[in-house]
Amino acid sequence: MSLLRADRRSLRFRLFLWLGSVALIAVAITWLLHGILLRELARDFLGDRLRQEAHYTLQRLHQEQSQVKPWLDSASLTSQMFHHLYVLRLDDTVSTSHPDWLRTLTPYLEGVDDTLLEVRGQDERHLLVYREIFTLEDGTSGTLLIGEDFAEVEAGLATLHWWVGGIAGLVLLLLISLNLVAVNAGLSPLVRLQRQLDELRAGYRERLQLDTPSELDGLVGQLNRFMDEQDKRLKRSRDAVANLSHALKTPLAAVTQVLRGSRPIDGDRRLKLLTRLEDMQAQLDAELRRSRIAGPYAGQLTRVRQEAERLIEMFATLHPDKRFHLEGPQDLRATVSVERQDFTEMLGVVLDNAGKWAQRDVHCRLSVATTLTLVIEDDGPGVPSADLDHLGRRGLRLDEGRPGHGLGLSILRQLVEQYAGHVTFSAAVAGGLAVTIVLPTAAARTNACSGSG
Repeated sequence: MSLLRADRRSLRFRLFLWLGSVALIAVAITWLLHGILLRELARDFLGDRLRQEAHYTLQRLHQEQSQVKPWLDSASLTSQMFHHLYVLRLDDTVSTSHPDWLRTLTPYLEGVDDTLLEVRGQDERHLLVYREIFTLEDGTSGTLLIGEDFAEVEAGLATLHWWVGGIAGLVLLLLISLNLVAVNAGLSPLVRLQRQLDELRAGYRERLQLDTPSELDGLVGQLNRFMDEQDKRLKRSRDAVANLSHALKTPLAAVTQVLRGSRPIDGDRRLKLLTRLEDMQAQLDAELRRSRIAGPYAGQLTRVRQEAERLIEMFATLHPDKRFHLEGPQDLRATVSVERQDFTEMLGVVLDNAGKWAQRDVHCRLSVATTLTLVIEDDGPGVPSADLDHLGRRGLRLDEGRPGHGLGLSILRQLVEQYAGHVTFSAAVAGGLAVTIVLPTAAARTNACSGSG
């Protein structure tokens, strides 16, 4: 009754139902085949016995044919030769041991071959009859029918078949019990996984640790990676709060002091206040951008060409005096395992920086294979080779004469590293800065995850 009240959506119920159904079908088919094969075996056995008796009877007929037709006397034949029902036809003379069956069996005397027949009489009696066509040495042709009551044999077979059916029912119950044990044993890793998830939720466990079947390795690994990513996001959020607190505390105190003081705010002081507020706004934006990093396990893909075209079009509008060129394969189906907003942030930081520094042209080249490679070059003044290794450090600005706060490239480096990629800075052919971003594609990340699982 507890099984009938089980959750019909549960895996245990479904496995038990399917295995029980398969066991029932297998036992039922075996029982039916047993009945069919048992009957055929009995039929073949009795048919062979009737065939041997027919051969013996014909031998007796050949031996007695020299006498003055004593073998045409049916009474003599019955007492000497036959132990079953028979019908014997010699030319036009027909004799039988059971006259009641003569009318039923007479049509079978007209056959032309030796065969085993099943005959049902008017009283629903079932006979198994062997017919043999022969010719005696004196030229007399004849037909011999020898039959045996098959109904009694069938009744015994039916009794045996039902006994086997009872045994099959017991075997079915045993199979169902074993299936229940096997299902419970097979699902025990899921029970332990559920227990560890409860412990994880209650705070008694930090990660899942299971000796699981290989089918669950991917699930457990993905859950642990998800929790690692959640920890990273929490750490980023806490770092963002700490950074904001550290970066804004002094400027806010200075602005508050100025606003509370009685000294008049002239143009110079107003400009300093505005600069401080802009710096605080930039710090706030940068930390918010860092906190919004989805990370490599966000479970999203980005169509590279589609997003790159959209960003190129947007920055061409923001910098109308610059020309942005997109080069690379036209395949719109190529994807990268990066959350769409993170990818937009990466490419957007570089394109915005190139748009600010370029004299005329900005080139963005794409190549997709086992990795995605983005190369963004401008024809601006470039960066001294001694400073290339310092690019991407937080807050570093190599030219104070251009707008910005030195935070974009540091966010870019952090984003790329989050996705197991790397970014390099070098001198462009046109003299400006070349930024190379390498990221694993969707296929490469999928293979890596499957390999680790």
